[in-house]
This record gives sequence, C-alpha cells and structure tokens, in this order.
Amino acid sequence: MKKTISFAVIHFTVAFSVAYLLTGDILIGSLIAMIEPMVNTVAFYFHEKAWQTKALKKSHYSAPVSKTISFAVVHFTVAFTVVYLLTGDILIGSVMAMIEPAINTLAYYFHERVWQKKEHQQASVSLFDAMACQH
Repeated sequence: MKKTISFAVIHFTVAFSVAYLLTGDILIGSLIAMIEPMVNTVAFYFHEKAWQTKALKKSHYSAPVSKTISFAVVHFTVAFTVVYLLTGDILIGSVMAMIEPAINTLAYYFHERVWQKKEHQQASVSLFDAMACQH
C-alpha cells in the first residue's frame, strides 16, 4: 500500500499542474487533479496485482520498461476519458491525455526502479539473516 500511496502523491501533483496549465481554471484543474489520479490510483493497484502473478514476475516482461508501457496504456485511456467528461472538449482531453500521462509514465518508471531496488535490498537482507548464525 505504501507503494500505491507514494505514486498517488506524485500523480496528483502532476495532474493538477498540467490540468491547471491547460485550462487556466483552478476549479476544473482541481477536479481533474482529484478525479483522474483517483481513478488511475485504483487502476495502478489492480495493475500491480496483475503484475504480481508468478508467471509475469518470473518472465522477462517483469522489467520496469514492460510494466511502464502496460501502465501507460491504461493511464492514457483514463486521462482522456476523465478530462473529456469534465471539460466536454476533445482537444483538451487529447492534449491532457498526451502530456500528463507522459510525465507520469516517466515518474512511474523511476518510481518502479526505486521500489524494485528496495525490494531487492530487503530480499538480500532476509537471505543474509537466514544464513546468519542465530546464537
């Protein structure tokens, strides 16, 4: 859950910044920044669950690049849909769907690398503890 929350904070910040710059409206920018990341945070949670299956975890597809591409597709779809529904403007929805997810996709990649490194370090410590003498 910590991983999901940390990504949500990044996502909310990026979404508000881009939405406000595109619309110039603090209310619409705030609504987009609240709704779009909430929907994507839920999508992120289920995306993570799907990628935790043994088959995907052990395959070459578990690399951060593959997960990033997969999540980017989900993210672009959600961003366009939410922004279009809130603004009624296909152009703003399209531009938001290209810019905001692109920034968050880069953020996701680095976020994923940090978390994978953390998990690897924890696994190494656990292995070392298991091999240590318990006197």
